[in-house]
Amino acid sequence: MKAWGITDTGLVREENQDSFAIGCDGGWQWAVVCDGMGGTSGGHVASMTAVSAFVGQLHELLHEGMGVKETRHAMFRGVTMANLAIRQAAIVDPALEKMGTTLVGVVCGEDKVLCCNVGDSRAYHITPGGIRQITRDHSVVQNMVDSGQITAAEAKHHPSRNLITRALGPDAKVRADIFEEPWQKGEYILLCTDGLVNTVSEQEMLFEVIHSEDVEGCLERLLQIAKDNGAPDNVTVVLLQN
Repeated sequence: MKAWGITDTGLVREENQDSFAIGCDGGWQWAVVCDGMGGTSGGHVASMTAVSAFVGQLHELLHEGMGVKETRHAMFRGVTMANLAIRQAAIVDPALEKMGTTLVGVVCGEDKVLCCNVGDSRAYHITPGGIRQITRDHSVVQNMVDSGQITAAEAKHHPSRNLITRALGPDAKVRADIFEEPWQKGEYILLCTDGLVNTVSEQEMLFEVIHSEDVEGCLERLLQIAKDNGAPDNVTVVLLQN
């Protein structure tokens, strides 16, 4: 397996509040992306804290030969500990009281991927046949789409598109969704924050990953597309190849 990652402040924000990590433990390739929120320093602290705590649990719990049930437990444990770490940091420093973060993470084996998410950072499955969103956004506009109030196209430009309904940090208990996805050699998993989603179309993601000649440089090209479209938010993208 191969993996690449990139993060950028974008063209408007003064600070990059996204964080990501990529690694391998017990024969499992993993990656995590977080998009922080909560004031000048809070978002950055929240996303870094969540990544560190989530990865710490993967280091501790992933091992060769483990089944899906154990892998799911490791990911849920990572989310729980990330939430706890953010809340504990906020107790120590009252200035961080309202910080929080999204999280999307994957643990990849040879023929399957487990993906968890809280918030609106996304995971996509990309193959030569197309691109499909694995995760479901925990957001106000996603609820509006689900209820038929607006279309998916309208959601992308809706004034409430940045309002999320779940995050790490605000509540003592957090609920993550988890998905099991088959994948084969030559296929990809792409993780990203909404800074990419709001500036780069899914078809552009598909083209750069599958149809461009240089997959090594596709994240730089996706970032450039985001900047060409104004990049009003931080942009983070991680790509894993089976």
